[in-house]
Amino acid sequence: MPKTTNSHPYSDRQAFERLLLLIATFIHHPGIGCPDRIGNNSQSAHESLEAVQEKVCEVAQQYDIALTKYSIPTLRKDLVTLRKYGLLEKRIYRWGYFLGTGVMSFKDLQVALNALNSMAKYQRSPQAIRIYQELEKKLRGKQILESTDYLYPVRSQIDRAIIYTDLDEMQDIKKNRHNLYHCLDQVEAAIAIGQAINIYRYTDPYSQKIGYLQVFPLQLIYHDIAWYLLYEYVDNGHLEIERIDRFTDQIQFVNQPRGTDLQNSSLNVAMNLFKKGWGLFLGEPSNQVREIAGNLEYFQVKVRFFAPVIAFIEEGEKRHISQMIDRSGKPDYIDYSILLPERSLNEFCRWVHQFVHNAQVLEPQSLRDRFRSTVLKLASLYDISR
Repeated sequence: MPKTTNSHPYSDRQAFERLLLLIATFIHHPGIGCPDRIGNNSQSAHESLEAVQEKVCEVAQQYDIALTKYSIPTLRKDLVTLRKYGLLEKRIYRWGYFLGTGVMSFKDLQVALNALNSMAKYQRSPQAIRIYQELEKKLRGKQILESTDYLYPVRSQIDRAIIYTDLDEMQDIKKNRHNLYHCLDQVEAAIAIGQAINIYRYTDPYSQKIGYLQVFPLQLIYHDIAWYLLYEYVDNGHLEIERIDRFTDQIQFVNQPRGTDLQNSSLNVAMNLFKKGWGLFLGEPSNQVREIAGNLEYFQVKVRFFAPVIAFIEEGEKRHISQMIDRSGKPDYIDYSILLPERSLNEFCRWVHQFVHNAQVLEPQSLRDRFRSTVLKLASLYDISR
């Protein structure tokens, strides 16, 4: 009877070191084996493994560890071992290998930290504040991060929220607002699965539409000065964006989740409306239906900008997908043309107003008349004879 052995397949030193080097490769080069990394989007699984094998050899040289040449089948066996012990998930890694949640390099992590820091410091996102504080504590203990200043905010977005958003800050200074910021975890959970919710809007300074809403929340959006909630009404599919602090902290889940496919579909429609408009107003229900169907007429708006704002206007090459700039009047002026739905004219006008006497609306006539009336009212405010 043959003698059985209890020796582990990695009890051999070379096999053990090869496995450790494979783990080290995935830690230091997350995403290795991804088509984009080797410039071939149609690569085979064999080519992907060859890329991994080559990187393992580089890591071995980096740490001065002797690595015996081994075959792709041996690499496959090592990958099976990592799956067996839960270091790799039991799935196909089509876009490169990584361990657990280690999906980015230290350099990529720095960019992510900058974004989190900005959201925490300026937009005051409660979730971002919590995550950044936790990460900062963990990463301060890593000498490699401290020595290379990975926590230094190289990039930032300093648009600042004009309202209280951080629950701890509200409590510390006794400024509790009892608004939807107290329920963001529930809102985010509903967004992720397409769960309808009941919420209560207690204030609306523009249309005075207050009361209960039954909606599918689609996305939390930070824009300019505050956080907003993009949602879709359950009863008619109307898409709307409203500031989070205009809702109370009352929230109730309703119906069964509809899933992420319908969520994505509605989100794409909303983002298309956002892209074609100017600002956050997505239109009244009837006009929105027509616009989505492509049956709504857009307005051709033309504004003439004079020095010294000409350079600023020209720099904004991607302000809007439909914009055109006529420079034939330079150096005296340029003409800025854009196609907009009627719903966006008020927000566009507020943007033009910031240039005061350096902008003149040319088209359409109705908008030109509106600006003329506004200018006359402004002049009357400064009439020294009053």
